[in-house]
Amino acid sequence: MLIRTPKLSELKENQVTAQSVYSNRRNILKSLGYLGAGALLTGNKANAFNLFGTADKTPFKTRDLSFSQLTSEIDKQILTPEQKVISHNNFYEFGTGKSDPVEASQNFKVDPWTLKIDGLVEGPITLGYEDLYKAFDLEERIYRLRCVEAWSMVVPWIGFPLQKLLQKARPLSSAKYVAFETLYDPKQMPGQKSRFSGGGIDYPYVEGLRLDEASHPLTLMSVGLYGKTLPPQNGAPIRLVVPWKYGFKSIKSVVSIRLTDKMPPTTWNRLAPSEYGFYANVNPQVDHPRWSQGSERLITTGNLFNRNRVATKMFNGYEEVAPLYKDMDLTRYI
Repeated sequence: MLIRTPKLSELKENQVTAQSVYSNRRNILKSLGYLGAGALLTGNKANAFNLFGTADKTPFKTRDLSFSQLTSEIDKQILTPEQKVISHNNFYEFGTGKSDPVEASQNFKVDPWTLKIDGLVEGPITLGYEDLYKAFDLEERIYRLRCVEAWSMVVPWIGFPLQKLLQKARPLSSAKYVAFETLYDPKQMPGQKSRFSGGGIDYPYVEGLRLDEASHPLTLMSVGLYGKTLPPQNGAPIRLVVPWKYGFKSIKSVVSIRLTDKMPPTTWNRLAPSEYGFYANVNPQVDHPRWSQGSERLITTGNLFNRNRVATKMFNGYEEVAPLYKDMDLTRYI
C-alpha cells in the first residue's frame, strides 16, 4: 500500500531500485527462507526475523518519502546493496574500523530490551522488545544516509515515525528538546571498555534533537532494513534515522528517550566541539575542518576505489525541512 503525503518527495521506489530486483524481492526471500543480516555473515540467526511476513501480506507500508530535488546523477542510482549496508558501519561501541562492528557484534543480545520515554511528558512509557514491532504501524522508508566522512548510502529502512512515539507520551509545553542514549554494556560492547578502544568517546553515546526536529514526519525510529530486523552492527534492535543530518546524529541501540527544556549534550560535539555542532545538518557550503563536504562517495557496488561521486545537496536533498531553520545562520549553527 502506498501512502502519499502532501509536499513530501515524489520520487518512486522503482526509480532508485532496479525494477527486476524490486519486483522479485519478496519472492526471493520466500524461496530462500529467512536469514538475518547477521546470519549472512556468521551463520547466527539468534536475534533476527523476517518483517515481510507472508508473500501475500506485508505488515508494513511503503511510504513515498525518499528524496527531494535530486540531480539526475542520483536519480539513476539504486539502493546500496544489502551486503554493503550491513558490513560498512560506524559503531564505535564495537570498534573503530568499518568492519569491526559486524565482526564484534554478532553475539549481541537484543531480547530482552527496554526503551524508556520520560522526562517532561504527561505519560512516561516503557517499551519492551516485542513492543518495538507491535506498538506502532511499521512503514518502509527509502532514505539516503550521508556520513560526515563524505560517503553515503541509500537504505530501505523499516520503522515508525518518532512523532507517534512522542505523541503517545504527551510532551509537556515546557519540553523543547529530545535527548537520546545508547545502551551501556561494556561486556557486550568491547569499544565501551576504554576510551582508547572506543575512539576516545565517553560512553554511553548520547544525542539530541530539538522537539520540532524530532516531531518532523521524516524522523524515523527504525527497527529493520531490507525487510528484516536490524542487525546488531546497524543498531539493533532500534535506532534513530534523521535523513537530513549527518549519520552520527542517527544514534543506534537506543535505550532512553528523555524530553527536556535544555539543549542536551551530544557525543561528538562533546568530544570535538570545533568540528561537530549540535545540529549537524548536511550542508555542502560548510566544510569539515579537515575535508570538503561539497561532494560525497555514493556506496553502490565495487570497492573503496570506485568513483561514485555526486554533489552533496543541502539537507541531504530533503528540502522540506528547511522551514525548521528559517531564521538561523546555518554557517554558525552547524
